[in-house]
Amino acid sequence: MILLAGCPEIEPVPEIPEIEFVSFTLSEDTDDLGNLLVVGELIFSFQDGDGDIGLQEPDTVMPGDTTVYNLFFTMFKKIGGEYFEISEDDLGSPLNYRIPYIEPREGQNKILTGEINILFEYPNIQYDTIRYDFFITDRAMHKSNVESTPDIGLTEWKD
Repeated sequence: MILLAGCPEIEPVPEIPEIEFVSFTLSEDTDDLGNLLVVGELIFSFQDGDGDIGLQEPDTVMPGDTTVYNLFFTMFKKIGGEYFEISEDDLGSPLNYRIPYIEPREGQNKILTGEINILFEYPNIQYDTIRYDFFITDRAMHKSNVESTPDIGLTEWKD
């Protein structure tokens, strides 16, 4: 009788990235000038079947170039139980981030999993309650699912 032992089968994971909200916490900090600053930390997990998460640093960045970013946020304010999108004009800048290049795994199993932490600074609190919707794109421009934070209460830090 001959027993054959082989490598375990690789479970298929979609090449479209999947993300999942983990947590959002607020804390106090101070800036370089000693001013009070509220800092929010978002943690979310990701999984990508073909392992193409993250972008190389570009040589130059052209205005409006969306390939420079791969993590996108939409911020909402909550008023009277309803959510209203806060425009980039009101924010003063877009809420786009860049996940750095993650080296693909060697071999057949290219699946990448992990957690990403993002810090938000709130030097001036304008809203009582906010929420974020967010998604990522991989190098093949596959868009992940959209996740949302729960309500984020900022009233205790609001002047």
